Amino acid sequence: MTTRVILASGSPRRRELLAAMGVSFEVRTSGVDESRIPADHPRTFANRAAWLKAKAVAENESAETVVIAADTIVTISGMLLGKPANEAEARQMLRRLSGNSHDVITAVAVARGGENRLIVDSDTTRVIFNELTAAEIDHYIRSGGPMDKAGAYGIQEIGDRFIERIDGDWFNVMGLPCSLLTRMLEEMAPELGALRMPHKENHGSLTS
Repeated sequence: MTTRVILASGSPRRRELLAAMGVSFEVRTSGVDESRIPADHPRTFANRAAWLKAKAVAENESAETVVIAADTIVTISGMLLGKPANEAEARQMLRRLSGNSHDVITAVAVARGGENRLIVDSDTTRVIFNELTAAEIDHYIRSGGPMDKAGAYGIQEIGDRFIERIDGDWFNVMGLPCSLLTRMLEEMAPELGALRMPHKENHGSLTS
C-alpha cells in the first residue's frame, strides 16, 4: 500500500520546500493552540509545538500515513519572537533584530498514524542582520511580508538587504530544515525512497 504523507502545516514556505524535495503530500492543519504550550526555553517550546501538531493529526490516521509537523521560532537574548500581531509589533521586532544576531530554531516532528511512533528533532541557524533604516523597515512592513512569519521576516523575501550572513541551514530559516527532515524520514518512512534537496536559487537567496 502506498504511504500517504500529511503536512500538518498551513505554511506556504513549508509546502514549497516539501514539494521541492519530491514528496507527494496533502495538507491538514492541526488546530493546536500554541499559546497554551508551557515551556521554559525557546527550543523546548518549538519541540513541544511540533510534537503536539504531529500527534493531533496522526492519532486518527492509519499506519500507512506519515505526518510531518514543524514549528519555527526566532529568539534573541533569550526572548522568543513569534508572529507579530500587528504592524506596530512587527516594527518593534525588526528594530530589535537590526544590527544584531539571533537564532532561528525549527523543530520537526514525524509521526506514523495510529502507531504511537513519533520522533522530534530541531535545528538552529544563527542569523546576523545589517543595521536597518526606518525607511527599510517601513517599506517591508507596507509589503505585508512580516505579518505571518516568526520574527517578522521571511528570509526568501529580504535577502542581503537585511542580512549580513547566516551560519547554518538556510532552509531552516525558511521554516523547514530539509537535511534534518530527510534523515528523519529515512528512519520513519524509508519506503519513500531517496529525496531531493531543494536549491536555494529556486526559493530566494542571500544574493537575489
